[in-house]
Amino acid sequence: MTEAFARAKINLTLHVTGQRPDGYHLLDSLVVFADVGDRVRAEPAEALSLAITGPQAANLPVADDNLVLRAARTLGGQGARLTLEKHLPVASGIGGGSADAAAALVALARLWQVPLPDPAAVLKLGADVPVCLEGRAVRMAGVGEILTPLAAPLPEAWLVLANPGVSVPTPPVFKALTRRDNPPMPDELPGWPTVESLAAFLATQRNDLEPPAIALAPEIARARAALSAQPGCLLARMSGSGATCFGLFAVEEAARAAAEAIGAEHPGWWVAPARMVG
Repeated sequence: MTEAFARAKINLTLHVTGQRPDGYHLLDSLVVFADVGDRVRAEPAEALSLAITGPQAANLPVADDNLVLRAARTLGGQGARLTLEKHLPVASGIGGGSADAAAALVALARLWQVPLPDPAAVLKLGADVPVCLEGRAVRMAGVGEILTPLAAPLPEAWLVLANPGVSVPTPPVFKALTRRDNPPMPDELPGWPTVESLAAFLATQRNDLEPPAIALAPEIARARAALSAQPGCLLARMSGSGATCFGLFAVEEAARAAAEAIGAEHPGWWVAPARMVG
């Protein structure tokens, strides 16, 4: 048996900078990961199968087009018994499905002893799959296929993730954009020796999908406000196309206290503190 961890993907920034003739949007995003996520296990078997367990399993029925199964098929026609232990909420803007697909590729490559596909080859599975396969902090551009490592490591930091219990499909959010040719991030990203300097930079940047997502799901604004109100929160913003928002914290104790406070006030929300992985 082999196993791989599918970390939540967090868009600290997400600038929509254009749209290709085929309809795909061009992005410029600073992506990190949170040390919380799903797990994918792969065991030898004659046929390919998938079982879904975990606290979020009820929200993700097994279907033939599940990204884990689609990822498995890109590696060939061998058999395996796959188990997805689902902890991340579905359609939540933190790359759950894409991270699961990337983890399935890693687990199956070990099981079948085959090389991992390159990022361009897995782009057809979804714009976030290449960056999830990369698994480290990068600048993501194009339609998700241009991954540029950061010049310097990110400072140690903590995140609190809060999802108000709503699923936000990505296509309607992009469709609701009022402008698709927004400015990108600076050509050269500065170094961030401290969490405070990172937060100050992020405050000058954007998630261009946040306004249309909030228009479709106003609960997102409530989640962002709940994070902003917590002691020690340096910045709060929506990740991806929503509905999960993140709060950036300098120390673990403040992040855990914030998560506990928000969870107590909003018991129906999905809330998790996590170390930021750069």
